[in-house]
Amino acid sequence: MHTEEHLKSSDFITDMVIGMSDGLTVPFALAAGLSGAVTSNGIILTAGIAEIVAGCIAMGLGGYLAGKTELEHYESELKREYEEVESVPEKEMEEVKEIFAEYGLSMEAQNLIASELSKDKTKWVHFMMKFELGLEAPHPDRARQSALTIGISYFIGGLLPLSAYLFTDTPQRGLVGSTILTIICLFVFGYFKSKVTGQPPVKGALKVTMIGVLAAAAAFGIAKLVAS
Repeated sequence: MHTEEHLKSSDFITDMVIGMSDGLTVPFALAAGLSGAVTSNGIILTAGIAEIVAGCIAMGLGGYLAGKTELEHYESELKREYEEVESVPEKEMEEVKEIFAEYGLSMEAQNLIASELSKDKTKWVHFMMKFELGLEAPHPDRARQSALTIGISYFIGGLLPLSAYLFTDTPQRGLVGSTILTIICLFVFGYFKSKVTGQPPVKGALKVTMIGVLAAAAAFGIAKLVAS
């Protein structure tokens, strides 16, 4: 039996990737930068936790606004498409024919499909939304779900690089532990993200890891330069 494997819940995965990747890299870069400028783990933990809270709110709000905008845009285009079906049905039927003409259907088939589709305005409008405008109806709770997924993922990702500073006595030792832990987490996260999205897992893992390491190295170098 043939089984088709396709990616499902792509919105959830996209939001999780956004939150987790930023959560791992931004607090890690901040902690690395502070490690080159301060002498207390407490300062790094305080600043890191404050950044995580602010990041959760900002990233979650961004996801919420993006989800609301997507829903409002769809509803606006849906209303416009209903109006066009009502006011200029002949033009809309021609657009249906043009869509099927691109698939190589004969004129007879185009006329038949357009005629049958026009009998149900709701299905007609949703067909035009999908195949003319390329728009799929977003989930009604998309904005809220996006905000929660991004915010929680950012929070979890941000705690991982900071946790090393809880069990060390100096920023330098904390940085070593944080670097090792974060590199492992970035690699594992990048591997499974790439695997789920159908990309080469090792290549994707190395790419995600390198981005995080470069961001932390830049922050550490700038903090050292400013402190000196």
